[in-house]
Amino acid sequence: MSIHNQQWRNIDIANALQVSPSEVSEALNRCRIAGLIDSKKRSVHINSFKEFLIYGLKYVFPVEPGAVVKGIPTAHSASPINEHIASGGDVYVWPYAKGTQRGQSIEPLYKTLPAIIQEDKLFYELLAIIDTIRVGRARELKIAIEELEKRLEYA
Repeated sequence: MSIHNQQWRNIDIANALQVSPSEVSEALNRCRIAGLIDSKKRSVHINSFKEFLIYGLKYVFPVEPGAVVKGIPTAHSASPINEHIASGGDVYVWPYAKGTQRGQSIEPLYKTLPAIIQEDKLFYELLAIIDTIRVGRARELKIAIEELEKRLEYA
C-alpha cells in the first residue's frame, strides 16, 4: 500500500523492506490465506485489512513497553498522533542506535523498520498509527483509528 498505488512485485517489496524475497513470498501467502490480499489482482482487501489492524494486530503482535533507550519515536510520540495529543511524559521509541530521542522501547513489527522509514514518510506514519493501536489507551486508540481510516479511504 505504501508503494504509492504502484503495481507491486515481491522483489520490490523485499528491497523496500530490506528482507529476503522468500520472507515476502511467505508473508503474502499468509495474507492471501487470511483474506487480506488478492494475489491474482495484486491488491489489498482494504476493509479486511483495516479490520485486522484495528481488532487483531494487538493480539498477533502484542507489545509491552520496555526500558528507556535511544531510538526513533513511534506510537503517540510520532506524527500524526502527536499532532493531536500533548505528551503526558510517556515517550515510546523503536530502539535504534542512530535515533535522536529517549523513551520507553517498543519492539517494531520487524527489525529493519527503524532503518528504512527514513526514506518513506507515509510508511513511517502508518507504522506509528499501527503502534498506537498496539499500545495506545482509549483516546489515543480513537485518534489512531481515525488517522488510519483517513489514509485507507483512498488506498
